[in-house]
Amino acid sequence: MGRKVTLATCSLNQWALDFEGNLTRILKSIEIAKQKGAKYRLGPELEICGYGCADHFYESDTLLHCFQVLKSLLESPLTQDIICDVGMPVMHHNVRYNCRVIFLNKKILLIRPKMLLANYGNNREFRWFSPWSRPRHVEEYFLPRMIQDVTGQTTVPFGDGVLSTKDTCLGSEICAELWNPRSPHVDMGLDGIEIFTNSSASYHELRKADHRVNLVKSATTKSGGIYLFANQKGCDGDRLYYDGCAMIAINGDIVARGAQFSLKDVEVVSATLDLEDVRSYRGERCHPHMHKPYQRIKTDFSLSDCDDRCLPTHQPVEWIFHTPEEEISLGPACWLWDYLRRSGQAGFLLPLSGGVDSSSTACIVYSMCVQICRAVKDGNSQVLEDVQRVVSDSSYRPEDPRELCGRLFTTCYMASENSSVDTRNRAKDLAAQIGSNHLNINIDMAVKGMLGIFSMVTGKWPQFRANGGSARENLALQNVQARIRMILAYLFAQLCLWAQGKPGGLLVLGSANVDESLTGYFTKYDCSSADINPIGGVSKMDLKCFLQYCVKRFQLTALISILDAPPTAELEPLTDGKIVQTDEADMGMTYSELSVIGRLRKISKCGPYSMFCKLIHSWKETFSPSQVATKVKHFFRMYSINRHKMTTVTPSYHAENYSPDDNRFDLRPFLYNTQWAWQFRCIDNEVSRSTEQCDFIRIMLFI
Repeated sequence: MGRKVTLATCSLNQWALDFEGNLTRILKSIEIAKQKGAKYRLGPELEICGYGCADHFYESDTLLHCFQVLKSLLESPLTQDIICDVGMPVMHHNVRYNCRVIFLNKKILLIRPKMLLANYGNNREFRWFSPWSRPRHVEEYFLPRMIQDVTGQTTVPFGDGVLSTKDTCLGSEICAELWNPRSPHVDMGLDGIEIFTNSSASYHELRKADHRVNLVKSATTKSGGIYLFANQKGCDGDRLYYDGCAMIAINGDIVARGAQFSLKDVEVVSATLDLEDVRSYRGERCHPHMHKPYQRIKTDFSLSDCDDRCLPTHQPVEWIFHTPEEEISLGPACWLWDYLRRSGQAGFLLPLSGGVDSSSTACIVYSMCVQICRAVKDGNSQVLEDVQRVVSDSSYRPEDPRELCGRLFTTCYMASENSSVDTRNRAKDLAAQIGSNHLNINIDMAVKGMLGIFSMVTGKWPQFRANGGSARENLALQNVQARIRMILAYLFAQLCLWAQGKPGGLLVLGSANVDESLTGYFTKYDCSSADINPIGGVSKMDLKCFLQYCVKRFQLTALISILDAPPTAELEPLTDGKIVQTDEADMGMTYSELSVIGRLRKISKCGPYSMFCKLIHSWKETFSPSQVATKVKHFFRMYSINRHKMTTVTPSYHAENYSPDDNRFDLRPFLYNTQWAWQFRCIDNEVSRSTEQCDFIRIMLFI
């Protein structure tokens, strides 16, 4: 009796609405799965159209093109003699569902709709789909005529069913159903289903991978079974990066895994496993239950062969997780590469100030070049073809990351009379070490020209505070420098290659971190405004650790002096040639404090009062209640005054779960009553109560 099964799951770099490319990648994954001997292939969530279609899911065109791709898949010789499990939206009874379509040899076996939708973080599935609300219920779905012509079927099963082959039984989960406290795999396992599958579009966040892996292991630890996890990978056209990590587990052990960060468009993970191991594991754990059984869709197909005694099975593997610094080095770099190659542009331009933030962006670009060279060396023909197209040289073969960086990356130091020699040298040294094409630009002429226009109209010339000017004059003079830098960045990005006689334009990169976005500590439409920002979702503290990692990993010793320097915008006059303006002094709090406040605001869902109540305990060794109150009030004033900036902030790589990104992750008003009168009064009352208690304790101790 056959009992060993070979199964395949995959990670695909799909692109929203790229039906042609998505079809090619799906077929390639099926071809590789068959080469590995697999009889079942699982793909990512909504892989036919791409997960990030957003409001395009409303369009009938999207549904039509998905069925056209499904028709091509059904007709392809590659899909014969293997059960294929693909993801696409399906409309049933005029309701749109996120579905798995499972087919074999030109016959659709089952359409399984998603039952538990993701509606948190960056996910808004309830906007486009409805959940299937009838557990263990299956009904008829009438196929479109184009599919009927291929399959010869008029209707197929639609609903919460499971697939029964001649040798085992498979049940589907879709992405968030694994994360839900009532995951379907629990009841499926109790009903004798031996193989669970999960097609996901799970995006990357720092420090998240272990949570995903532990859930997969836990799903088969409790009652045994085989679990296949498929995931999207790459940038499918939005702020998110899907980080792969396809895996296969059995009885609580991971036995096969894919890469978390990779430039491969198609990655297939397979494993040969013994069904008897599942049955033996369950022998002392599972007992009959009284729930309504799942409807089994029977198919005359076997996942195993009769003669499999000599077939080796996969053994448990150890999962080594990346450190956060490695994740910053790899994830945003892969995201940048996808964006570059799919945008049709010829490279990147970055205003490099010599500080931690812009240096972090530069290091991520360099890391991208390292990964490209490694992929080409490993024989990745798609990466080679893409890089040749980007640099407009069909004979080019990247081998040295520094040389490639010089072709793809232009950095520019935009000096003013308020810039120091130290920052200029730090930017120059880092550019030399990573190999970027570096420019030195002086903006004083443009600043004076702009102020001259203002003076001609008003008859007044504003002054810095250091020269006797008001706070309003001081801020305006800082902003005009920052905004001129943005204009020059775009000018050079558009014409820099043209001036060298080369084709194409450059994407402007931003370099504002997530903590600055929290307080709005940047000028609206300044040089932090760009096409994309790879560090916009990363905290300042993590970026400093990342640069320390780059010193060792890439031998970028220029970063040492950058890490030692205090963060500064360099927009106010120098004193004796030295910087007096610092970011933390301007913000009124440290970056470390901002990280704590940011997590309380978003993750712990704290308003001003509840944040104060938490911080008086966690900061009690450092600050008095009145000092905590001052910091909380200052933060919320700054946050609410500057919240409007988040409506225009550069699209950023999503990396941190306390990001204030206004796109869809953190939905808040942008016009506040910045006095927070009621909330702040509650805080003041608590401060008074705390002070009275302290006074009473001191009196009692004195007595």
